[in-house]
Amino acid sequence: MVAVILGLLFFQALGAIVGIVAAVWGELSYLHAMRSGNIDAAERAHLAAIGRGLRWGMTILLVATLGFIIAAYAYRIEPQPALSASYWLIVLFSFLVIAVSWALARRHLSFALGSAAALTAWWLLAYIVLGQLPVSFGAAIALYVVLTAVIYAVLRLICGFVLSKIGSS
Repeated sequence: MVAVILGLLFFQALGAIVGIVAAVWGELSYLHAMRSGNIDAAERAHLAAIGRGLRWGMTILLVATLGFIIAAYAYRIEPQPALSASYWLIVLFSFLVIAVSWALARRHLSFALGSAAALTAWWLLAYIVLGQLPVSFGAAIALYVVLTAVIYAVLRLICGFVLSKIGSS
């Protein structure tokens, strides 16, 4: 029983870490592509690989979370995970990443705001899964809003520096 639960928790953390790495790598790739001024075939292939990394990270995370819920029910673990704020935060941030990624893909959301929202949600997902964010549901939502604004500002600032480098070159 303990091995199953620990294995599921490991895969949950692995999914979150894969998602974080792919999201950060995507931001760096975007800045590199922006610096060169156009996106060539190699950069498109690289961005497609990042998309696969994000898809696999989210899939691993959600399947492990579902497995954990089923195992907790089967082994009659008290309290049930669905009664905890961390479970609902994982669900909320997972669906937020999915919704923001969908909106970005269909150009319903600006790239800067969407990437900041997705990147922040991935980081908070990782912190929650790794047990490093023991806050209430409301505090996590407030933290998400504030961190999204901060990351948005930082990404805009970095993009401004990259664009000024392009203009001065």
